[in-house]
Amino acid sequence: MTTSKAPAKPRAPRKTSAEAKPSTKPAIKAAAKSSTEPAKASAKPRSSRVVKEKAAVKPIATQAPANIAAAPAARSRSASRSATATVDRKNAPISEFTLANIRHDTRVSTDFLIYELTRSELADRRGIPNNFPTDSELRAAIHLAREVLQPIRDRFGSFTPNSVFRGHPLERALKNKPASWLSTSQHSRGEACDIEIVGMSTLALAEWARDNLTFDQIICECYDPAKGPNSGWVHISLKAPGTGENRRQLLSYIVDNGMMVYVPGLRATAMALRMAAGKLFTLLVIATLLALVGAAVLRRVAPSLPWRLGHGNGRYGSRYPRY
Repeated sequence: MTTSKAPAKPRAPRKTSAEAKPSTKPAIKAAAKSSTEPAKASAKPRSSRVVKEKAAVKPIATQAPANIAAAPAARSRSASRSATATVDRKNAPISEFTLANIRHDTRVSTDFLIYELTRSELADRRGIPNNFPTDSELRAAIHLAREVLQPIRDRFGSFTPNSVFRGHPLERALKNKPASWLSTSQHSRGEACDIEIVGMSTLALAEWARDNLTFDQIICECYDPAKGPNSGWVHISLKAPGTGENRRQLLSYIVDNGMMVYVPGLRATAMALRMAAGKLFTLLVIATLLALVGAAVLRRVAPSLPWRLGHGNGRYGSRYPRY
């Protein structure tokens, strides 16, 4: 028996990849192209802004050197002003100085300017004017600066006087006086200064001034060794030219029993003087006691010495008989 084979079914034609899946590449490319075109279009204004910003920055870069170059010129102008600020009249005769031809920065000696002769911390704190009222006070202060302050600075180096000229308003504030009170201090005439040198004993400074300066009066004020060698200050005065001879007076303004008193000479406080006198008395007592003990020992060691008065008979014996 024969079997018959069924006829084979014809195969369906294979679909190509193009037919099976429609290609999306053109669409993707088109979308990418369409998406990049706006970006490029939007990027153009940004680049133009950058160019504009760069263009705006250029003038700033060009201005900087001009400012830097202008700075030295400004400094040179200020330097020239400061160099010409001080008027040097240290060698000018005192008679040529008047209130009309001086400034606060006029140099009247090698190291002192006019303003140093009127400055006062108390006046600055309280706003008290302290200017020379007439030419006579001005010339007296300049004479003092040349003959007293300058030699001290030459010897001990730079220092600033506590005060030189003190007008009547400043004197009243300093000494707590009424408005009608007028000072008789030489400070009010420009003839006195108060000074102290850091690291130097006030008493030693007063003694140096006594030995080396021309002066009218030296006062060692408020010096107390118990408070340190720099305690107190030295008051030095000098009469203005043509106003009489200097007295060369030496005083000390010290505490005695709780009160401030003037005593002649240059010295420390009265308490310190009493302590020194007490030490001297103690030394004398000790020396006397040692002498008496020594004499007693010698009497026993050498009884035949002639200084044994009152013992034995003969030439060195007592003139009075014993009972």
